[in-house]
Amino acid sequence: MVDEAERIKSCHALITEQAVTEALKADQGAEAQLASWQIEDHQQGRQPQRDGDERATRLRPERGRRTPLKRNPGHDREVFEEVTRKLFLKEAEFYSNLLPQLNAVLEEAGMKPLAMPRCFYSAVERKKELVLLEDLRPRGFKMFDRRKGLDVAHVSLVLEELARLHAASLLLEKKEPQYFRGTCLNRGWAHLFEGAVDLGFVLGQHIDSAKAMLDKIGGYESAATWAESLKPKLQDIFEKQMEPTKYHVLCHGDAWNNNLLFSYRADGSPEAVMFVDLQICRRVSFATDINYLLYTSLTGDVRKPNLDALLETYRGQFNAVMETRGGSEGRLSEGEVLQEFRQKNVIGAIFTRMLISVILLEPQDVEELSDLKDKEIDECFLELRKEALDLVDSNPFMRPRFLAVVEELVETGLVPA
Repeated sequence: MVDEAERIKSCHALITEQAVTEALKADQGAEAQLASWQIEDHQQGRQPQRDGDERATRLRPERGRRTPLKRNPGHDREVFEEVTRKLFLKEAEFYSNLLPQLNAVLEEAGMKPLAMPRCFYSAVERKKELVLLEDLRPRGFKMFDRRKGLDVAHVSLVLEELARLHAASLLLEKKEPQYFRGTCLNRGWAHLFEGAVDLGFVLGQHIDSAKAMLDKIGGYESAATWAESLKPKLQDIFEKQMEPTKYHVLCHGDAWNNNLLFSYRADGSPEAVMFVDLQICRRVSFATDINYLLYTSLTGDVRKPNLDALLETYRGQFNAVMETRGGSEGRLSEGEVLQEFRQKNVIGAIFTRMLISVILLEPQDVEELSDLKDKEIDECFLELRKEALDLVDSNPFMRPRFLAVVEELVETGLVPA
């Protein structure tokens, strides 16, 4: 195994003065001059822009300004190197190619750009992947505690921005019908890590953990059995999501509260949202993002009584963007949104089970797969499962974040009673 100090040193070597200079000019103009710069690791006691993003570092190019960056973490395991490669290709492609096009069609429609950090530099040479982004903290953006569910004010901002992203992709498709050809956007969960990690194994381990939690709680035998029945179907479920439909849009792909940053007014109410981490963006139904968000990031007492209003918040913003090109083409009806949302509820069910252990644990207690060092993947999952099971009886978020989802999907008929 690679020594940790050597790994960090090799990662720092990827951050060249040329890259920093290009990023500075992209930020401040062609005449900007780089006076000095230095690298700051999060491990030095500073908080990252997004907790848990182990691939991120910061550099300080001048006058104390910081630029968050993502770089190849220098794993010596081929499996993690290949996963890193695929994720960087997707995110770099989004920021460098797709985001400028999406913002251009929104500008043509008289609308503001999408709420995402600016990208100042990207490089995708194998084992030298690097992305330099805008630091959102000086603008007041910060994370919401991922263990707590988003309230109506927070999630409404997210739904409005998802609607703008989705609708903007349709405006772009109208202008450039082949914009997604030859991109990574048609590579979904079913094949995202193909040749690197067995998706069925990874998601299956998370489902096993969720089932073990339900078994320990008791009274959810049918839901636990249903969860177990999903495992051999996962590949088919995700492949089916990629089949083109009239509702296909460019989705964020990983829209839960760990990938959202918020700014606040003086009274503490949320004012704006920013999306980060676009490594899993893809073209699927708009309802995929909505299910992922509402079932992984809200408590039941917020989601269930407000569901119709939240879906209408999404629909209103989506239609507002689509109407900028005149006429009613592309607008969504209330019935369409609800029906498509229900048809994709299985996605919400799967990813709630995938993320629940992460949600319940303190961020510092969750070990990234890429941090395993001498451990095997299955050993990591067993430890994560044990830690989650230890919290079943005492964690205050168990019922509102997990059991409420199970009970709601039983009511809808997706999960057997």
